[in-house]
Amino acid sequence: MFEAVVLMCLATAEGQCREVLLPGFEAVAQAKCEAALAGQPPDLAAFAGLHAALTPRCRPAGQALEMVEVAEGVHVHRGRIEEPDEANRGEVSNLAIVIGEASVAVIDSGSARWMGEATWRAIRARTVLPVSHVILTHVHPDHVFGASVFAKAGAEIVGHARLPRALADRQANYRKSLAREIGPQAFLGTQVPRITFTVEDETAIDLGNRVLHLRAWPVAHTGTDLTVFDVQTGTLFAGDLVFDDHAPALDGSLRGWQRVLVDLRAQDIRQVVPGHGGPSLPWPDGAEPLARYLEILAHDTRAAIDAGERLGDAIEQIAEDERPHWQLFDAYNPRNATVAFTELEWE
Repeated sequence: MFEAVVLMCLATAEGQCREVLLPGFEAVAQAKCEAALAGQPPDLAAFAGLHAALTPRCRPAGQALEMVEVAEGVHVHRGRIEEPDEANRGEVSNLAIVIGEASVAVIDSGSARWMGEATWRAIRARTVLPVSHVILTHVHPDHVFGASVFAKAGAEIVGHARLPRALADRQANYRKSLAREIGPQAFLGTQVPRITFTVEDETAIDLGNRVLHLRAWPVAHTGTDLTVFDVQTGTLFAGDLVFDDHAPALDGSLRGWQRVLVDLRAQDIRQVVPGHGGPSLPWPDGAEPLARYLEILAHDTRAAIDAGERLGDAIEQIAEDERPHWQLFDAYNPRNATVAFTELEWE
């Protein structure tokens, strides 16, 4: 298989270049790829601030993102349980594809454009069907910044009704921090996704005899949480409403998250694809570690508040008993304790 690429370089740094995939020109032979490029030259205007060092060319297809099939037509990439850095290039969150009879949906898109490109190749290794939707489960950058690859190929970019505003408010900080963490070369070509379809409450998407139910939730893990339920296989894509092995991250409301988790655990779901860990968990048993953590976080926080402890002292002890159960505990638990303390002290 051959694909079209263009060499993109940062305007302000020598040597910071990367071959960027141009989706939609794939062909089994180089000549056919080149003919497609000649017939419909790609618009490179979207790469503002970058230099197109070469005209588009066709080359053998690059590496696809590794995926495991957890149910018929449901393929999941398991991200590393690590903080984003130059070694992992931001490959730290789960994402998935669902293949219907007419089209494909992508659920979350990774930290940078290169992950969207690698996901595109993984799809093309499995089907020639178009990608009709990219569904973003929440605002955090490790889940949303690969989406522009699919937007360029004609996909709707779907998110919670509050997602466009949240991205607008946070995009400058997210872009700066991710580029620093994973390196400018890995981040090159990455754009903030433009949400083209929002979900206020619930809606359904039909991929061709394959219906996905989307539900927007009240403030929980974040203020932008959206779940996707594949009716055919009983698979729920929970985003970061469910964590496995990776320490949970609270960026919304502790009480809200607990209420949402109670609701999710009562539903008839066969398996859940979490935002981190996985790649899939039996349900509702798979929710038990997270539910326990949130309960202990709430209990210890309330105890510290009742004892009159200051926040700086309290976060050293809150949920400390959970340390053995979670990777990256030191990176996330102090932040969670801070958010929980700030919320619960006003009960």
